[in-house]
Amino acid sequence: MATHAPPSNGGTDNGPAQPTTEEFVEVQESAEFGELRRTYRSFAFPLTVAFIAWYLLYVLLSNYAGGFMGTKLFGNINVAFVFGLAQFATTFLIAWFYSRFAAAKLDPKGEAIKSRMEADV
Repeated sequence: MATHAPPSNGGTDNGPAQPTTEEFVEVQESAEFGELRRTYRSFAFPLTVAFIAWYLLYVLLSNYAGGFMGTKLFGNINVAFVFGLAQFATTFLIAWFYSRFAAAKLDPKGEAIKSRMEADV
């Protein structure tokens, strides 16, 4: 069995320089990073709470409102089935909405912070 050792480069590191811990802390405490964090939280927290409430409503209705959830809408399709499918649709809709939001609002701010950190090193 052959083992592959990393090639020796004479003790020098040719990779990009890494920011120090102090530089990371400085960026973390900056107003720009705080704004990025607030932007993310103002999107993620309300949507998370709304989705959990929607899911709990579905669970509670399934447990305590069997007559309502069993109401046939057409054929063998009932309210519970439609609500269950809506859970999947909501999940995909939130993921799509988040990807658009991140591309428009979060990624440019994050990229600006990253490029400034890389330029400082």
